[in-house]
Amino acid sequence: MTTTYKLEGMTCGSCEQKVTDMLTSLSQIDSAVVNRLTDSATIIYQNGKPTIEELISVLGGQNSKYQIGLIEDEFKKNTSIVEQDSRSWLATYKPILLIFAFITGVTMIVQWKNETFDLMQAMTHFMAGFFLVFSFFKLLNIKEFAMSFSMYDIIAQRFYTWGYIYPFVELGLGILFLMNLWLFEANLIAFTIMTLGIIGVLQSVFSKRKIKCACLGSVFNLPMSTVTIIEDGLMIVMSLYMLLNI
Repeated sequence: MTTTYKLEGMTCGSCEQKVTDMLTSLSQIDSAVVNRLTDSATIIYQNGKPTIEELISVLGGQNSKYQIGLIEDEFKKNTSIVEQDSRSWLATYKPILLIFAFITGVTMIVQWKNETFDLMQAMTHFMAGFFLVFSFFKLLNIKEFAMSFSMYDIIAQRFYTWGYIYPFVELGLGILFLMNLWLFEANLIAFTIMTLGIIGVLQSVFSKRKIKCACLGSVFNLPMSTVTIIEDGLMIVMSLYMLLNI
């Protein structure tokens, strides 16, 4: 389970690390993502939610430099997923399945116009569609994407601004693949960011943390799951194959 709090008083990276260490010293807290830019702390816990009094105490009490408090419900809603979802698997993942179907369909239509099937060209077009569409959804509300992303991505957890940069990296990759430019460099970047990204996804899925997948930004309430692993894994395999065959 996940809860986000307002946390003021952090002025540097050392403060973030210090606050993280203090919060995770509580036995019921599995991990914490704190950020001085948003004055927030997202706490993941399994064995009972810590009380606000416990959090204040572990941070040094009422007179501490670090002041923690409850945050408005809307913010919490946007940085976590619904704990109990009665939707079927198909209904839950319908948006991402439709997106993959559309991208695959457009890719196949382009190949149908060719005399022979060109695998490298097909993968280039697919990756162009993937990065353009996924960056679009992230950019609709980049602030909420960055918040959700920092809950599991191993880079964004240490460098929060990466959540604001990432959608533009995807957009740039989409343009490069679409224009068939600098494909070696584009595939190398894609392989690197997707490989690093899947580490946090695997950690979240295997630890059964119930958090929102940020792949489609804040538009859809998609839980982190094996579907996310397959999505990232597919892009890793495709970019690696293209790197080896360019």
